[in-house]
Amino acid sequence: MDTRYFDINEDGYSVRCKIVTGDKERTHDRVVICTHGFGGNKDIANIQKFAEKFVGKDKHAAVIALDWPCHGKDARKKLELSECFEYLTLVVNYAKEQLSASRIYNYSVSFGAWLTLAYIQNFGSPFARIALRSTGIRMAELMLHNVSPDDQAKLAKGKEVEIGFERKMKIDQGLIDDLAANDVTQREFFDWADDMIMIHGTEDTYIPVDEARAFAEDNVIEFMPVEGSDHTFRAPKYMDQAIHAVVEFFA
Repeated sequence: MDTRYFDINEDGYSVRCKIVTGDKERTHDRVVICTHGFGGNKDIANIQKFAEKFVGKDKHAAVIALDWPCHGKDARKKLELSECFEYLTLVVNYAKEQLSASRIYNYSVSFGAWLTLAYIQNFGSPFARIALRSTGIRMAELMLHNVSPDDQAKLAKGKEVEIGFERKMKIDQGLIDDLAANDVTQREFFDWADDMIMIHGTEDTYIPVDEARAFAEDNVIEFMPVEGSDHTFRAPKYMDQAIHAVVEFFA
């Protein structure tokens, strides 16, 4: 198994990526793009664990993880929805053009899962299959959960505020407005539903399982509840269950 880091430098962007492969070949027919949640990064353990499992079953495949803007090693300081879309486009193009992938899959979590939904609604889906875990459904509301009442007042006045966990990033009201304008609950995903699965913990207190289930049912997307799991799938047995389901879905 081979792991290496690389940057995609195009159009004024520098997307920090990690690729995990079962061999050291330059091309890979099947490529999974993994995206993390808000405050995460490409090196989180669950992405690495999935990558090892996936390429362990198909040594000719590859898994690419990226840092979203303002996350991980990314150089940007202010979070913009349009730049998140640009990053995902650049990674998809890299998989097609540099790795010669004929089938590209997407495995995304929380904020990354919402971004994937918003992306395919705006640009169509380049993915053969999509697996979403702990999907953020109402992202404008969820983002505001990270903002104190005082800072929300500053946003309303047109000011920037800082949010985040280990790493802080700037946001403004424009981001909240863009998230609201891309409300996935107001759109239909029937065209892609046959190639999607949603996995969600029944004890998720951040994004209620009933909210995720209702979204899946409204769009006829396969829904897999994981009994007892929280939002992060912290317990190894729950994470193993989710990863196994995704690997089988992509198979």
